[in-house]
Amino acid sequence: MMTEKLYEQDSLARECKAVVTSCVFDGEKYNIVLDRTVLFPEGGGQLSDTGRIEGDGKIVYVLHGTDKEGTISYCCDALLSPGTEVTVYVDWQRRLDYMQQHCGEHILSYSFWKLFGVHNIGFHMSERMVTIDLDQEITREQAVQAEDFANEEIWQNKKIHVLYATPSEAAKLAMRKKNEKIKGMVHIVAIDDGDVCTCCGTHPPYTGMIGIIKIMKMIRHRGGMRIEFLCGRWALENIRQDVQYIEEASNILSTKEKLVCEGIRRLQEEVRMLREDVRQQMEVLQRQEMDEIWKKCVNDEQGNVVFTIMKDSYTPKSAKMLLQKLIAVDHAVVAIVYCQENRIYYMFGSGVEANSDCRAYIKMANTLFNGKGGGSSVLCQGSAPAFSQWKQQAEKLFECIRK
Repeated sequence: MMTEKLYEQDSLARECKAVVTSCVFDGEKYNIVLDRTVLFPEGGGQLSDTGRIEGDGKIVYVLHGTDKEGTISYCCDALLSPGTEVTVYVDWQRRLDYMQQHCGEHILSYSFWKLFGVHNIGFHMSERMVTIDLDQEITREQAVQAEDFANEEIWQNKKIHVLYATPSEAAKLAMRKKNEKIKGMVHIVAIDDGDVCTCCGTHPPYTGMIGIIKIMKMIRHRGGMRIEFLCGRWALENIRQDVQYIEEASNILSTKEKLVCEGIRRLQEEVRMLREDVRQQMEVLQRQEMDEIWKKCVNDEQGNVVFTIMKDSYTPKSAKMLLQKLIAVDHAVVAIVYCQENRIYYMFGSGVEANSDCRAYIKMANTLFNGKGGGSSVLCQGSAPAFSQWKQQAEKLFECIRK
């Protein structure tokens, strides 16, 4: 028996009486079918309603039945007997949120089409984000114009009509978008002096209920443009959060809110200059360090120049810079061991024509430090938890490498 879809007759209905026609347990939840419903099943890009059946029956999902009779199935946690009359309640906040997003999508898509001849070729609604895919790239200025036009459609509080037409009748209408695959009666949503298109979702009776449409982001996508936007309550809460972020940023920067971006750019330049200053200072220190390292290097029996460096404290970046400089030396074999934040780090590298294999060094280091690491024959690195005798173990490692 086909389920009577009350949400198509009145999208503002929040409850209804219904009779249970079947109840089947699927191993986790009960799949319940009623003779009538106010809950919208997922479809047309719109997410499913949720709600409850009188008592403690929580409805977590609603979907179209697998039969051809047009039934709608509830995924519910309550066992109900067929023939029982129940009251079904829709989660109104969720319904309103989804109606605002879906109807807002119609209006925003219509705005791009009306103003610039750009078509919506994709629509997706997820929790707290809605996107449409346009078949052409647009500019930021065009997006602002479409956004303004869409909000004017809302503020005029236009009437929204739900129509049913045969395919031949629908073909005569000036619609923005038609679904040619629909068989039988066509479900059409039409806004007074505005958008007309096929749609199976729920929509408010007037555009004013959408409240506001706000574009959040524009991304180039497959030769066109993906528009991320929010409507109604979701838009309000997102804007409120963004305003809070800007206020916090202005307090941190000690500047006016409208000057936050300028303050961030100033900080970025200061950071860039500080980093350059640090890099130059590191260069000076490492040149001095290189002089000391050269004094302590040795030549092994294979003709390698062996550099062994041990540090109480070092940074990974500094250690890497030093390693790169030393392996630039012909026949160089480099071993660096340092401690940072309660861990021992070790790295090994070989210069051009060096007669060595860093994999042998990392294997010895992993054993001596009880650590983990690996790499190639010319570059290896690893680490281990720090312990009191790590320097003595490092000396044993260096002695083996020098030989």
